[in-house]
Amino acid sequence: MLDLQRLRALHAVSVHGTVGAAASALGFTPSAVSQQIAKLERETGTVLFEREGRGVRLTPEAHQLVEVADELLGIMERAEGELEQRRGEPSGRLTIAAFASAARGLLPGVLADLAVRHPALDARLSEVDPHLSVGMVAKGAVDMSVVHDWDISPLLLPPGVERAVIGDDHCTLLVPQGHQFAGRDAVRREDLGGQRWVCQPPGRVCHEWLMRTLRTAGHEPEIVHQADENPTLVALVAAGLGICLIPRLGRGPLPDGVEEVALDPTPVRRLYALWRTRAARRPAIAETVRTLQAHWPPGAPRPRHGGAIGRRGGRGRSGR
Repeated sequence: MLDLQRLRALHAVSVHGTVGAAASALGFTPSAVSQQIAKLERETGTVLFEREGRGVRLTPEAHQLVEVADELLGIMERAEGELEQRRGEPSGRLTIAAFASAARGLLPGVLADLAVRHPALDARLSEVDPHLSVGMVAKGAVDMSVVHDWDISPLLLPPGVERAVIGDDHCTLLVPQGHQFAGRDAVRREDLGGQRWVCQPPGRVCHEWLMRTLRTAGHEPEIVHQADENPTLVALVAAGLGICLIPRLGRGPLPDGVEEVALDPTPVRRLYALWRTRAARRPAIAETVRTLQAHWPPGAPRPRHGGAIGRRGGRGRSGR
């Protein structure tokens, strides 16, 4: 009879791509995962891994077993969710992936709140880029993820994944003290020509939004400095090296020498919580979504009741 733990190890390698990453996700050592796979190979009498450079490639037989493992894990997930629902209390482990500024600016308060109100719930956070975490939810690598989209890059969900809106994160223009835009209530996009910009690198939504928006307004952006992290961008602005556009979530207090100016119309990115359809009945999922919504925007007074979980669908009330 096939051993479920060994199938789980094989499934994790398929989802995460390497034995090391699978071991990290499962909380095992790489050697323990390799041993599980070796036992599964002896158990089934098939070769499951083939060497490919420094990594491994799953054989056709392994992919067939991964499909079986996915079905079995789905059955277990539904059963665990039904048991949790009968208890009526969020409980068990809940793994959450969130992009950097949400992990910094939103999740600490949410996780602390959940820990106080639901001590039986073991919520665990990993910081993951949003373009990766959607697939991680779909494949069962994490239970939930917090992601975002913009008007130029709508969020597309794979089958079996649902979402709820958390809130809208407004972006503002940051300029050095003494800049021509400093002290103004708002700046229109048509006025942004001839500026030196600091921005995230190509491939990031903020970069693509800036390029597309300024070109639509008739300007070719001059990007003089690029950095992945928002604190680095803010530091570059503080040094007088350019201006930048940054969402407010997780940005932190602005240092001396940096001023915030509204951009008209205001760029907005929308945050969502994602989870698998087969886990939707878990009280842990529903309560975490409500808590995320109740803590939005960060620092605002919490309402007595969060909004209801939304189903898979369009971009909601903004129509973006």
